[in-house]
Amino acid sequence: MSKSVYIKTYGCQMNEHDTQRMFGMLAPMDFISVNDPEEADLILLNTCSVRANPENKVYSFLGALRPLKERKPGLIIGVAGCVAQQVGKSLLKRAPHVDFVLGPDNLFRLPEFVEDASHGKRGCYTDWQTWEGSVSEFVPEVWQEQGRVEGLRGYIAITKGCNNYCSYCIVPHTRGREVSRSPEGILREARSMIKNGAKEIWLLGQNVNSYQVGEDYGFYELLDELSHLEGLLRLRFTSPHPRDWNDRLSDLMAARPVLCNYVHLPFQAGSDTILMVMRRKHSIADYLRKIDYLRRVIPTVEISTDLIVGFPGETDEDFTCTLQVLEEVRFSQVFPFKYSVRPGTRAESLEDDVPRKVKEERLAQVISLQESINKKAQDDLVGSQQTVLLEDTNKRKEGFYNGRTDGFRAITVAGDGLSIGALVHVCVTGCKGHWLHAEKL
Repeated sequence: MSKSVYIKTYGCQMNEHDTQRMFGMLAPMDFISVNDPEEADLILLNTCSVRANPENKVYSFLGALRPLKERKPGLIIGVAGCVAQQVGKSLLKRAPHVDFVLGPDNLFRLPEFVEDASHGKRGCYTDWQTWEGSVSEFVPEVWQEQGRVEGLRGYIAITKGCNNYCSYCIVPHTRGREVSRSPEGILREARSMIKNGAKEIWLLGQNVNSYQVGEDYGFYELLDELSHLEGLLRLRFTSPHPRDWNDRLSDLMAARPVLCNYVHLPFQAGSDTILMVMRRKHSIADYLRKIDYLRRVIPTVEISTDLIVGFPGETDEDFTCTLQVLEEVRFSQVFPFKYSVRPGTRAESLEDDVPRKVKEERLAQVISLQESINKKAQDDLVGSQQTVLLEDTNKRKEGFYNGRTDGFRAITVAGDGLSIGALVHVCVTGCKGHWLHAEKL
Protein backbone atom coordinates (compact mmCIF):
# COMPACT_ATOMS: atom_id res chain seq x y z
CA MET A 1 0.00 0.00 0.00
CA SER A 2 1.42 3.37 -1.02
CA LYS A 3 2.14 6.14 1.47
CA SER A 4 2.29 9.86 0.87
CA VAL A 5 5.09 12.38 1.43
CA TYR A 6 5.08 16.17 1.45
CA ILE A 7 8.41 18.01 1.25
CA LYS A 8 8.71 21.72 1.97
CA THR A 9 11.92 23.18 0.51
CA TYR A 10 13.66 26.40 1.50
CA GLY A 11 16.76 27.98 0.01
CA CYS A 12 19.06 27.46 -2.95
CA GLN A 13 19.20 25.13 -5.93
CA MET A 14 21.37 22.76 -3.90
CA ASN A 15 18.45 22.32 -1.52
CA GLU A 16 16.07 21.85 -4.45
CA HIS A 17 18.44 19.21 -5.75
CA ASP A 18 18.56 17.49 -2.34
CA THR A 19 14.76 17.46 -2.24
CA GLN A 20 14.62 15.61 -5.55
CA ARG A 21 17.11 13.14 -4.12
CA MET A 22 14.78 12.61 -1.18
CA PHE A 23 11.86 11.87 -3.46
CA GLY A 24 14.05 9.39 -5.32
CA MET A 25 15.05 7.60 -2.12
CA LEU A 26 11.50 7.40 -0.86
CA ALA A 27 9.98 6.06 -4.08
CA PRO A 28 11.22 2.46 -3.49
CA MET A 29 9.50 2.65 -0.09
CA ASP A 30 6.19 3.25 -1.95
CA PHE A 31 5.95 6.92 -1.03
CA ILE A 32 4.14 9.15 -3.50
CA SER A 33 4.37 12.95 -3.51
CA VAL A 34 1.40 15.08 -2.43
CA ASN A 35 0.95 18.86 -2.49
CA ASP A 36 -0.97 19.15 0.77
CA PRO A 37 0.63 18.35 4.15
CA GLU A 38 -2.83 17.39 5.45
CA GLU A 39 -2.73 14.38 3.12
CA ALA A 40 0.78 13.25 4.03
CA ASP A 41 2.01 10.28 6.08
CA LEU A 42 5.51 11.79 6.05
CA ILE A 43 6.38 15.50 6.11
CA LEU A 44 9.95 16.67 5.49
CA LEU A 45 11.29 20.20 5.80
CA ASN A 46 14.44 20.72 3.75
CA THR A 47 15.81 23.85 5.35
CA CYS A 48 18.10 26.80 4.70
CA SER A 49 19.90 28.92 7.31
CA VAL A 50 21.81 31.30 5.04
CA ARG A 51 19.52 34.12 6.16
CA ALA A 52 17.32 34.60 9.20
CA ASN A 53 14.07 34.82 7.24
CA PRO A 54 14.06 31.24 5.84
CA GLU A 55 15.03 29.88 9.26
CA ASN A 56 12.16 31.76 10.92
CA LYS A 57 9.79 30.33 8.31
CA VAL A 58 10.91 26.83 9.29
CA TYR A 59 9.97 27.34 12.93
CA SER A 60 6.68 28.95 11.93
CA PHE A 61 5.77 26.01 9.70
CA LEU A 62 6.76 23.52 12.40
CA GLY A 63 4.43 25.32 14.79
CA ALA A 64 1.60 24.99 12.30
CA LEU A 65 2.26 21.23 12.03
CA ARG A 66 1.84 20.56 15.76
CA PRO A 67 -2.00 20.36 15.64
CA LEU A 68 -1.78 18.08 12.59
CA LYS A 69 0.53 15.73 14.46
CA GLU A 70 -1.93 15.65 17.36
CA ARG A 71 -4.73 14.67 14.99
CA LYS A 72 -2.58 12.11 13.17
CA PRO A 73 -0.30 10.41 15.73
CA GLY A 74 1.20 8.16 13.03
CA LEU A 75 2.43 11.15 11.03
CA ILE A 76 6.23 11.30 10.73
CA ILE A 77 7.89 14.73 10.65
CA GLY A 78 11.56 15.19 9.77
CA VAL A 79 13.72 18.29 9.45
CA ALA A 80 16.65 18.13 7.04
CA GLY A 81 19.16 20.57 5.58
CA CYS A 82 21.18 23.42 7.01
CA VAL A 83 18.93 24.41 9.95
CA ALA A 84 18.95 20.77 11.02
CA GLN A 85 22.75 20.69 10.93
CA GLN A 86 23.05 24.02 12.73
CA VAL A 87 20.72 23.44 15.67
CA GLY A 88 20.87 19.65 15.95
CA LYS A 89 19.37 18.04 19.04
CA SER A 90 17.99 21.33 20.37
CA LEU A 91 15.39 21.19 17.60
CA LEU A 92 14.02 17.94 19.03
CA LYS A 93 13.59 19.69 22.40
CA ARG A 94 12.09 22.83 20.87
CA ALA A 95 9.64 20.84 18.70
CA PRO A 96 8.69 17.57 20.45
CA HIS A 97 6.46 16.62 17.50
CA VAL A 98 9.53 16.33 15.22
CA ASP A 99 10.67 12.71 14.83
CA PHE A 100 14.15 13.21 13.41
CA VAL A 101 16.72 15.83 12.46
CA LEU A 102 18.88 15.09 9.44
CA GLY A 103 22.02 16.99 8.38
CA PRO A 104 23.18 17.24 4.73
CA ASP A 105 26.01 14.74 5.17
CA ASN A 106 23.50 12.04 6.17
CA LEU A 107 20.99 12.66 3.38
CA PHE A 108 21.47 9.25 1.81
CA ARG A 109 20.45 7.48 5.02
CA LEU A 110 16.96 9.01 4.86
CA PRO A 111 15.10 5.67 4.27
CA GLU A 112 16.76 4.20 7.37
CA PHE A 113 15.68 7.14 9.55
CA VAL A 114 12.12 7.10 8.21
CA GLU A 115 11.91 3.40 9.01
CA ASP A 116 13.22 4.02 12.55
CA ALA A 117 10.70 6.83 13.05
CA SER A 118 7.85 4.53 11.99
CA HIS A 119 8.79 2.37 14.99
CA GLY A 120 8.78 5.30 17.38
CA LYS A 121 12.52 6.06 17.40
CA ARG A 122 13.44 9.76 17.50
CA GLY A 123 16.93 10.79 16.49
CA CYS A 124 19.39 13.49 15.50
CA TYR A 125 21.70 12.58 12.63
CA THR A 126 24.12 15.45 12.11
CA ASP A 127 27.52 13.77 12.40
CA TRP A 128 30.00 14.58 9.64
CA GLN A 129 30.94 11.79 7.25
CA THR A 130 34.58 11.11 6.41
CA TRP A 131 35.35 11.45 2.72
CA GLU A 132 38.58 9.66 1.95
CA GLY A 133 41.19 11.54 -0.06
CA SER A 134 40.74 14.65 -2.16
CA VAL A 135 38.39 12.91 -4.62
CA SER A 136 35.14 11.56 -3.19
CA GLU A 137 31.87 10.08 -4.32
CA PHE A 138 29.31 11.52 -1.93
CA VAL A 139 26.68 10.52 -4.53
CA PRO A 140 26.23 6.71 -4.53
CA GLU A 141 26.97 4.93 -7.80
CA VAL A 142 23.41 3.63 -8.07
CA TRP A 143 22.22 7.25 -8.19
CA GLN A 144 24.72 8.05 -10.90
CA GLU A 145 23.31 5.23 -12.99
CA GLN A 146 19.71 6.36 -12.43
CA GLY A 147 20.43 9.86 -13.78
CA ARG A 148 17.37 11.55 -12.30
CA VAL A 149 15.89 14.20 -14.61
CA GLU A 150 13.45 16.99 -13.68
CA GLY A 151 11.56 17.88 -16.84
CA LEU A 152 14.31 18.52 -19.38
CA ARG A 153 16.94 19.36 -16.75
CA GLY A 154 19.40 17.34 -14.78
CA TYR A 155 21.16 18.74 -11.71
CA ILE A 156 24.56 17.39 -10.69
CA ALA A 157 26.26 18.35 -7.44
CA ILE A 158 29.96 18.39 -8.31
CA THR A 159 31.15 19.72 -4.94
CA LYS A 160 29.80 19.88 -1.42
CA GLY A 161 30.72 22.31 1.32
CA CYS A 162 32.87 25.43 1.12
CA ASN A 163 36.33 26.54 2.28
CA ASN A 164 35.92 30.30 1.87
CA TYR A 165 34.47 31.24 5.26
CA CYS A 166 33.03 34.57 4.17
CA SER A 167 32.36 36.39 7.42
CA TYR A 168 28.56 36.48 6.97
CA CYS A 169 28.06 32.91 5.70
CA ILE A 170 26.95 29.87 7.67
CA VAL A 171 27.45 27.36 4.81
CA PRO A 172 30.91 26.03 5.87
CA HIS A 173 29.41 25.29 9.29
CA THR A 174 26.28 23.55 7.96
CA ARG A 175 27.64 21.78 4.86
CA GLY A 176 31.23 21.27 5.93
CA ARG A 177 34.57 21.57 4.22
CA GLU A 178 34.72 21.51 0.45
CA VAL A 179 34.87 18.14 -1.28
CA SER A 180 35.04 17.57 -5.06
CA ARG A 181 33.58 14.52 -6.74
CA SER A 182 35.51 12.40 -9.21
CA PRO A 183 35.08 13.43 -12.85
CA GLU A 184 34.28 9.81 -13.72
CA GLY A 185 31.26 9.83 -11.40
CA ILE A 186 30.05 13.20 -12.71
CA LEU A 187 30.38 12.12 -16.35
CA ARG A 188 28.62 8.82 -15.60
CA GLU A 189 25.72 10.69 -14.02
CA ALA A 190 25.57 13.19 -16.89
CA ARG A 191 25.43 10.44 -19.52
CA SER A 192 22.65 8.71 -17.57
CA MET A 193 20.69 11.96 -17.43
CA ILE A 194 21.02 12.51 -21.17
CA LYS A 195 19.90 8.93 -21.78
CA ASN A 196 16.86 9.64 -19.59
CA GLY A 197 15.85 12.74 -21.54
CA ALA A 198 17.89 15.62 -20.12
CA LYS A 199 18.54 18.35 -22.67
CA GLU A 200 20.14 20.72 -20.17
CA ILE A 201 22.44 19.97 -17.24
CA TRP A 202 23.23 22.28 -14.31
CA LEU A 203 26.38 21.78 -12.27
CA LEU A 204 25.89 22.71 -8.62
CA GLY A 205 28.21 23.67 -5.80
CA GLN A 206 28.47 26.25 -3.05
CA ASN A 207 31.53 27.50 -4.93
CA VAL A 208 31.19 25.51 -8.13
CA ASN A 209 34.24 26.82 -9.95
CA SER A 210 36.63 25.88 -7.15
CA TYR A 211 36.15 22.25 -8.26
CA GLN A 212 39.56 20.56 -8.23
CA VAL A 213 40.60 16.90 -8.17
CA GLY A 214 44.31 17.25 -8.80
CA GLU A 215 46.93 19.67 -10.01
CA ASP A 216 45.91 19.19 -13.65
CA TYR A 217 42.15 18.71 -13.41
CA GLY A 218 39.82 21.47 -12.28
CA PHE A 219 36.59 23.17 -13.25
CA TYR A 220 37.86 24.11 -16.73
CA GLU A 221 38.76 20.50 -17.57
CA LEU A 222 35.41 19.23 -16.26
CA LEU A 223 33.46 21.75 -18.36
CA ASP A 224 35.59 20.86 -21.36
CA GLU A 225 34.73 17.16 -21.07
CA LEU A 226 31.04 17.68 -20.37
CA SER A 227 30.68 20.10 -23.28
CA HIS A 228 31.50 17.26 -25.70
CA LEU A 229 28.78 14.87 -24.48
CA GLU A 230 26.58 13.70 -27.33
CA GLY A 231 22.93 14.69 -26.99
CA LEU A 232 23.51 17.52 -24.51
CA LEU A 233 22.04 20.80 -25.76
CA ARG A 234 22.91 23.09 -22.86
CA LEU A 235 25.31 23.17 -19.93
CA ARG A 236 24.98 25.64 -17.04
CA PHE A 237 26.51 25.98 -13.57
CA THR A 238 25.91 27.84 -10.31
CA SER A 239 27.29 29.53 -8.33
CA PRO A 240 30.86 30.49 -9.21
CA HIS A 241 32.98 32.73 -6.98
CA PRO A 242 34.61 35.84 -8.51
CA ARG A 243 37.95 34.94 -6.92
CA ASP A 244 38.10 31.67 -8.88
CA TRP A 245 36.72 33.03 -12.15
CA ASN A 246 39.32 33.60 -14.86
CA ASP A 247 39.66 34.59 -18.51
CA ARG A 248 40.35 30.98 -19.47
CA LEU A 249 36.82 30.05 -18.38
CA SER A 250 35.43 32.99 -20.34
CA ASP A 251 37.31 31.80 -23.44
CA LEU A 252 35.92 28.26 -23.03
CA MET A 253 32.38 29.60 -22.78
CA ALA A 254 32.93 31.62 -25.95
CA ALA A 255 34.28 28.58 -27.80
CA ARG A 256 31.62 26.01 -26.85
CA PRO A 257 28.01 26.62 -28.00
CA VAL A 258 26.69 24.11 -25.45
CA LEU A 259 27.97 26.32 -22.61
CA CYS A 260 25.21 28.86 -22.13
CA ASN A 261 25.97 32.57 -22.29
CA TYR A 262 24.86 33.10 -18.71
CA VAL A 263 26.86 33.46 -15.48
CA HIS A 264 25.63 34.07 -11.95
CA LEU A 265 28.58 35.85 -10.32
CA PRO A 266 27.88 37.28 -6.81
CA PHE A 267 29.74 40.48 -5.96
CA GLN A 268 27.89 41.09 -2.62
CA ALA A 269 28.97 44.72 -2.11
CA GLY A 270 30.39 47.55 -4.20
CA SER A 271 32.84 48.82 -1.60
CA ASP A 272 36.28 47.25 -1.16
CA THR A 273 36.14 48.22 2.51
CA ILE A 274 33.02 46.14 3.02
CA LEU A 275 34.30 43.29 0.83
CA MET A 276 37.39 43.08 3.04
CA VAL A 277 35.29 42.79 6.21
CA MET A 278 33.13 40.23 4.41
CA ARG A 279 36.31 38.24 3.64
CA ARG A 280 35.30 37.94 -0.01
CA LYS A 281 38.93 37.83 -1.21
CA HIS A 282 38.28 39.87 -4.35
CA SER A 283 38.20 43.57 -5.13
CA ILE A 284 35.65 45.48 -7.18
CA ALA A 285 38.32 46.44 -9.70
CA ASP A 286 39.21 42.77 -10.18
CA TYR A 287 35.53 41.83 -10.46
CA LEU A 288 34.84 44.49 -13.09
CA ARG A 289 37.94 43.56 -15.07
CA LYS A 290 36.77 39.94 -15.30
CA ILE A 291 33.28 41.06 -16.32
CA ASP A 292 34.76 43.35 -18.97
CA TYR A 293 36.80 40.51 -20.49
CA LEU A 294 33.80 38.14 -20.39
CA ARG A 295 31.70 40.68 -22.28
CA ARG A 296 34.45 41.29 -24.81
CA VAL A 297 34.61 37.60 -25.78
CA ILE A 298 30.83 37.03 -25.40
CA PRO A 299 29.04 40.34 -26.13
CA THR A 300 25.60 38.78 -25.55
CA VAL A 301 26.43 37.21 -22.18
CA GLU A 302 23.84 37.69 -19.42
CA ILE A 303 25.15 38.14 -15.87
CA SER A 304 23.19 37.89 -12.63
CA THR A 305 24.40 38.48 -9.09
CA ASP A 306 23.77 38.45 -5.33
CA LEU A 307 24.33 41.40 -3.03
CA ILE A 308 23.85 42.28 0.61
CA VAL A 309 22.75 45.69 1.86
CA GLY A 310 23.27 46.94 5.39
CA PHE A 311 26.33 44.86 6.26
CA PRO A 312 27.95 46.03 9.51
CA GLY A 313 29.84 49.27 8.92
CA GLU A 314 28.25 50.00 5.54
CA THR A 315 28.13 53.78 5.12
CA ASP A 316 26.12 55.81 2.63
CA GLU A 317 29.28 56.11 0.56
CA ASP A 318 29.79 52.32 0.61
CA PHE A 319 26.21 51.78 -0.52
CA THR A 320 26.63 54.34 -3.31
CA CYS A 321 29.50 52.16 -4.60
CA THR A 322 27.08 49.23 -4.80
CA LEU A 323 24.65 51.27 -6.88
CA GLN A 324 27.52 52.32 -9.15
CA VAL A 325 28.39 48.66 -9.80
CA LEU A 326 24.76 47.96 -10.71
CA GLU A 327 24.80 50.89 -13.13
CA GLU A 328 28.10 49.84 -14.71
CA VAL A 329 27.52 46.09 -15.08
CA ARG A 330 23.76 46.25 -15.75
CA PHE A 331 22.97 42.76 -14.53
CA SER A 332 20.15 40.74 -16.06
CA GLN A 333 18.96 39.77 -12.58
CA VAL A 334 19.89 40.75 -9.03
CA PHE A 335 19.11 38.86 -5.83
CA PRO A 336 19.47 41.46 -3.05
CA PHE A 337 19.19 40.72 0.66
CA LYS A 338 19.18 42.71 3.86
CA TYR A 339 22.01 41.64 6.14
CA SER A 340 20.96 39.42 9.03
CA VAL A 341 23.25 38.05 11.74
CA ARG A 342 23.92 34.33 11.45
CA PRO A 343 25.07 32.55 14.60
CA GLY A 344 28.51 31.01 14.42
CA THR A 345 29.81 33.29 11.67
CA ARG A 346 32.72 35.73 12.03
CA ALA A 347 30.35 38.65 11.40
CA GLU A 348 28.37 37.70 14.51
CA SER A 349 30.99 39.54 16.57
CA LEU A 350 30.47 42.75 14.58
CA GLU A 351 27.99 45.37 15.68
CA ASP A 352 24.89 45.21 13.47
CA ASP A 353 24.98 49.01 13.26
CA VAL A 354 22.90 49.75 10.16
CA PRO A 355 19.33 50.48 11.31
CA ARG A 356 16.60 48.26 9.93
CA LYS A 357 14.87 51.22 8.29
CA VAL A 358 18.09 52.14 6.46
CA LYS A 359 18.51 48.54 5.29
CA GLU A 360 14.97 48.56 3.95
CA GLU A 361 15.50 51.89 2.18
CA ARG A 362 18.71 50.64 0.57
CA LEU A 363 17.05 47.39 -0.49
CA ALA A 364 14.21 49.38 -2.08
CA GLN A 365 16.74 51.51 -3.98
CA VAL A 366 18.48 48.42 -5.33
CA ILE A 367 15.19 46.84 -6.43
CA SER A 368 14.01 50.06 -8.09
CA LEU A 369 17.29 50.58 -9.96
CA GLN A 370 17.41 46.97 -11.10
CA GLU A 371 13.79 47.11 -12.34
CA SER A 372 14.66 50.08 -14.54
CA ILE A 373 17.81 48.35 -15.82
CA ASN A 374 15.90 45.17 -16.59
CA LYS A 375 13.07 47.02 -18.35
CA LYS A 376 15.52 48.68 -20.73
CA ALA A 377 17.33 45.37 -21.30
CA GLN A 378 14.03 43.65 -22.13
CA ASP A 379 13.05 46.47 -24.51
CA ASP A 380 16.46 46.31 -26.19
CA LEU A 381 16.00 42.59 -26.88
CA VAL A 382 12.88 43.22 -29.01
CA GLY A 383 13.85 42.50 -32.61
CA SER A 384 16.83 40.34 -31.63
CA GLN A 385 17.28 36.69 -32.56
CA GLN A 386 17.59 34.20 -29.73
CA THR A 387 18.04 30.47 -29.27
CA VAL A 388 15.38 28.99 -26.99
CA LEU A 389 14.99 25.60 -25.33
CA LEU A 390 11.24 24.89 -25.22
CA GLU A 391 10.42 23.52 -21.77
CA ASP A 392 6.62 23.42 -21.53
CA THR A 393 3.38 24.37 -23.21
CA ASN A 394 1.89 27.75 -22.34
CA LYS A 395 -1.14 27.09 -20.12
CA ARG A 396 -2.96 30.25 -21.21
CA LYS A 397 -2.34 30.29 -24.96
CA GLU A 398 -2.89 27.22 -27.09
CA GLY A 399 -0.10 26.60 -29.57
CA PHE A 400 2.43 28.65 -27.55
CA TYR A 401 5.44 27.26 -25.69
CA ASN A 402 7.47 28.54 -22.74
CA GLY A 403 11.23 28.29 -22.52
CA ARG A 404 14.49 30.02 -21.70
CA THR A 405 16.91 31.92 -23.87
CA ASP A 406 20.59 31.07 -23.82
CA GLY A 407 20.90 33.95 -21.33
CA PHE A 408 18.24 32.39 -19.08
CA ARG A 409 15.48 34.89 -19.82
CA ALA A 410 11.92 33.55 -19.68
CA ILE A 411 10.24 33.58 -23.07
CA THR A 412 7.00 32.50 -24.77
CA VAL A 413 7.29 31.31 -28.38
CA ALA A 414 4.66 31.01 -31.11
CA GLY A 415 5.01 29.10 -34.37
CA ASP A 416 4.25 25.92 -36.27
CA GLY A 417 5.89 22.59 -35.57
CA LEU A 418 7.03 23.40 -32.03
CA SER A 419 7.61 20.67 -29.45
CA ILE A 420 8.89 20.39 -25.89
CA GLY A 421 12.62 19.71 -25.80
CA ALA A 422 13.37 21.42 -29.09
CA LEU A 423 16.10 24.04 -29.42
CA VAL A 424 14.64 26.67 -31.75
CA HIS A 425 15.74 29.97 -33.25
CA VAL A 426 13.31 32.81 -32.66
CA CYS A 427 12.84 36.52 -33.18
CA VAL A 428 11.76 38.50 -30.10
CA THR A 429 8.57 40.41 -30.89
CA GLY A 430 7.80 42.04 -27.55
CA CYS A 431 8.03 41.85 -23.78
CA LYS A 432 5.82 42.16 -20.74
CA GLY A 433 7.33 42.37 -17.29
CA HIS A 434 10.03 39.73 -17.01
CA TRP A 435 8.75 37.71 -19.99
CA LEU A 436 9.84 38.00 -23.59
CA HIS A 437 7.53 37.07 -26.50
CA ALA A 438 8.84 35.63 -29.74
CA GLU A 439 8.03 33.91 -32.99
CA LYS A 440 9.87 30.95 -34.46
CA LEU A 441 12.10 31.85 -37.39
